[in-house]
Amino acid sequence: MKKDKVLLIGWDAADWKIIGPLLAKGRMPALKKIIDRGVYGNMSTMNPPYSPMLWSTVATGKTPDKHGVLGFIEVSPDRKGIRPVTVNSRKSRALWNIFHNQGLKSNVVGWWPSFPAEPIKGVVVSDKFQKVNKDPNKKSPIVKGTIHPEDLVKDLHDLRLFPHEVTEAHILPFIPKAAEIDQEKEQSLYSFAKMLAENTSVHAAATNLMRTTEWDFMAVYYDLIDHFCHAFMKYHPPKLKQIPQSKFEIYKDTIYGAYMYQDMMLERMVDLAGEDTTIVIMSDHGYESGNNRILKMPKYPAAPALEHRKFGMFVAAGPNIKKNEKIFGLSLIDVAPTILHIYGLPVGKDMDGKVALDIFKEPKKVNYIDSWEDVKGDFGEHESDLSDLLDEEESMQQLIDLGYIEKPDNNIEIAILKTSCDLKHNLARVFLGKKDYSESKRILLELINYPYPTYDENAFEGENKDMLTTQGFKVGDTVVDTIPFYMDLLSLALAEHDYDAAEVYLNNLRNFDKKFELNTLVSEAKILLGKGKVHLALKCLEDAKNKNPNSLVWYQIGKIYKRLSQFENAKAAFQSALVFEIDNAKSHQALADILIVLKDYEEAAEHALTAIELVKYFPAAHYTLGQALEKLGDLENAKMAYETASKLKPKDHQRAVKAIENINEKLSEPISLIDKAEYKFRKDQIIIVSGLPRSGTSVMMQMLNNGGIDVLTDGNRKSDESNPKGYYEYEPVMALHKDNSWLGKAQNKTVKVVAPLLKFLDPKYRYKVIFMNRDLTEVVKSQQKMVGKNSDILSVKLFESYNKHLSQVEVWKDNEPGVELIYVDYKEVLFNTDQVLDKVTSFIGLDLDKPEMIKSIDKTLYRNKS
Repeated sequence: MKKDKVLLIGWDAADWKIIGPLLAKGRMPALKKIIDRGVYGNMSTMNPPYSPMLWSTVATGKTPDKHGVLGFIEVSPDRKGIRPVTVNSRKSRALWNIFHNQGLKSNVVGWWPSFPAEPIKGVVVSDKFQKVNKDPNKKSPIVKGTIHPEDLVKDLHDLRLFPHEVTEAHILPFIPKAAEIDQEKEQSLYSFAKMLAENTSVHAAATNLMRTTEWDFMAVYYDLIDHFCHAFMKYHPPKLKQIPQSKFEIYKDTIYGAYMYQDMMLERMVDLAGEDTTIVIMSDHGYESGNNRILKMPKYPAAPALEHRKFGMFVAAGPNIKKNEKIFGLSLIDVAPTILHIYGLPVGKDMDGKVALDIFKEPKKVNYIDSWEDVKGDFGEHESDLSDLLDEEESMQQLIDLGYIEKPDNNIEIAILKTSCDLKHNLARVFLGKKDYSESKRILLELINYPYPTYDENAFEGENKDMLTTQGFKVGDTVVDTIPFYMDLLSLALAEHDYDAAEVYLNNLRNFDKKFELNTLVSEAKILLGKGKVHLALKCLEDAKNKNPNSLVWYQIGKIYKRLSQFENAKAAFQSALVFEIDNAKSHQALADILIVLKDYEEAAEHALTAIELVKYFPAAHYTLGQALEKLGDLENAKMAYETASKLKPKDHQRAVKAIENINEKLSEPISLIDKAEYKFRKDQIIIVSGLPRSGTSVMMQMLNNGGIDVLTDGNRKSDESNPKGYYEYEPVMALHKDNSWLGKAQNKTVKVVAPLLKFLDPKYRYKVIFMNRDLTEVVKSQQKMVGKNSDILSVKLFESYNKHLSQVEVWKDNEPGVELIYVDYKEVLFNTDQVLDKVTSFIGLDLDKPEMIKSIDKTLYRNKS
């Protein structure tokens, strides 16, 4: 029987936005062949999107708080210096460690981080292998720990390509006008040569091992695309206005060249792997290639990562992989569990990812183990920290050149402190991404409250002077910049709806640095919105949009327009958000939600589906899809969508439960989709009497009370001339928008709720709403008289406001599956009472005492007639 083999290829920062046009033009034929015989889709990344953290997540199936790799650099074990991150930072077992324990052979080439090479069955060519001295006159020996087993050093030593060996023939396919570059002023060709040489070296080692060794699993990592993007993406089409035309003409095809070269290397690896090998090609994140490209990086840790897009790419093909099919909802954490499953090995329950069963022709049952960390035996791990073998200078300089780290402070103690803070901050951001707000907050508060030393005049002398000035420090500043910590505390406070704390953090940021005003306008708007200052929030967002239009600003504008029931404006705003970021799932979902209100159900279904394609586990998108399909009459699929929403978020998606009940009823007893009333009793239903003030709600409450329905009222508001028979009000209703926890008391009773508060009813209950209608002129006249104003002078603003409330009720009742609503006209109650009683009793589903209900009618109280 043939053994399962898997080839995992990592393309750092590869993005479908670049790949798509190249595939269409036939310029990535190797990848196209794999897609045609396999599956493809998006790969969602994690926060923060730093490559060593992400590739360690791919290898372990765990988030960085578990696997321990938290940045680009780390503090050395003796705490006497800092160094590039090593494999010893990883506290969880990687795939190749597990395979070693299970008797399988793995080849690992270039993985970041993998130095010093672990002693596994198979071969490790660590990420130190391709790093060579930039001075061609200096030797670049392969240091101990770079390759395991060591006896392969002599075979692989000469496979490295050096930057000075890159010739005109290598350069011109990427940069045809390279001769126009002034090499005395620009280092671009050296950077190009270095990146090309390093990735060619990785490829040479990988293909050599594929030919000369026996292996069950192989993992190869290339940073070619990511490094090319950091160097040349600013010149990529479409041309940014700040880029000189001459530079654009020289470098505009460089990014395409990187992708095509990567495809050429892929073709050779696929040939060597053979048809019986499952091949997986993936990236850890994407890369901005449109208007969101950043030309001047802000002062922020690992700022270049701000250009990383949240979706990378995923392609897989093999004996049991589906053919030419798009898959959805994959995340980095799913890769390791899925590969373990291919080999028939159990998945650790402590892994954060899931097996991507959707990719298989014949899915098998997933087996589990509590944790691979608890299994005793040989896992090919280091017994001690060997990473002091590393000569850090060249690797550190590359990280500095790429902008991932700042040049370390010459004061070792300060450099160690800064590195420790960065790692803690990254951990806080991981917890923030996982919505573990309490742990994130604990770390962030610890970071801002630490008594940091400050820079004195001596710090701005010698080598430190230019570095500190460039970073924006001055005498008296703390050695650690706390602004990033406050930014995340602001995000955290907003996530927890703690708007007072958010306002404090926002003011702190603006006091620290005035230029943060632009960057925090969206946060300011969220705070204003949280405090009920809707129009001020909208103005704030309009200012932000005028200064720097982007997807986030338009999305927030759309949310406010939705809140104001300006649905066409909301639609336009969400569409604008998608112009800036077409693969933003939240914007697609928000637009779908608005399209439901506007009764454009087909388009709503399309956008809800797109949101699900982008983020598979998105409860709100599944729910909106269910709404659209239900309106289109596709009840079976609507039910499936509602069920998915309910399973994904069972506690918070009570609407989905009610919607499923409704669908089941419609499937068993089809009725008109127009009517919102089922006309039958429901267990534990809450009867709501609603309407505009002075529309006859008190009369209806009295009728229901006399008819035998228990009324939830506290009697605090006494009867008066305007309402001589009582108001039947319940004081907590007035604060329904703040607290609806008391609604359970209203089950099997009736309670009066004024129209504007209906939307705050808890969706976990069933409601029968009797909405009292009355001529708006009469309503306004009655109110004017009640407050002592001239009832003959009618307020236009009141008319407009009440019309708006009525339209909002229409939208609300159509979108709430737990709500049934009938309209009852006040005049009909007075002059066509029997018919109204039949309608109301039928709606409630109970036998009521109609003669007693009739006694509630007093036509003499009908005083404000239009």
